Amino acid sequence: MESRILVLFLIAAGALVGGCGRGGLVQAEDREAVPVIEPEIDRREIEPADIDTEDFEVGVFAGQMSVEDFGVNTVLGARFAYHITEKYFVELTGGVTDTDRTSFERLSGAAQLLTDSQREYSYYNLSMGYNIFPGESFVGRKRALNSSFYVIGGVGSTSFAGDDRFTLNFGAGMRFLPLDWVAIHADVREHILDVDLLGEEKTSHNLEAHIGITFFF
Repeated sequence: MESRILVLFLIAAGALVGGCGRGGLVQAEDREAVPVIEPEIDRREIEPADIDTEDFEVGVFAGQMSVEDFGVNTVLGARFAYHITEKYFVELTGGVTDTDRTSFERLSGAAQLLTDSQREYSYYNLSMGYNIFPGESFVGRKRALNSSFYVIGGVGSTSFAGDDRFTLNFGAGMRFLPLDWVAIHADVREHILDVDLLGEEKTSHNLEAHIGITFFF
């Protein structure tokens, strides 16, 4: 009796295992039969930034310069820069402007502190610049220009009132690149020098603002 029960138990167990195996195969076949859905993604074509790999930059600029006590006049100049790294650059600039008569000269009538040739104000500076915020500036919705905000400062010499004077300069500017080899600059600079036109030496602060164009090579 016990042997019959054991035989029936083994038969039932075998049937159960066989049924599970067939069920697993059916499920596996069903999974294999399900088609794989591939998502349709519209991929954008990304163009690399148009930044020229050349390190030298040369150009010209024009703007306005306020010479303390001598009015505001047009300034013209040129710049030459060498980009040491993506962050640092050195720049040599030179500019020239004419100056007006002082309020003292206008009120006194005939009295003139300077001759016409001495009224020309010219300078050159050697400065170090640092690009703080390189990035992009958008023009409209679809046009983006590579740009950079930078600070700059250095030393130089100013020729004014018949004498050459040591000059400090510092300022900031923006550089925009409409093409990989052309840049548009907008700068503000402060020129600090000592003058002694009336026999008393004082520090003169002369503010300059200009816009320029440069070319990389």
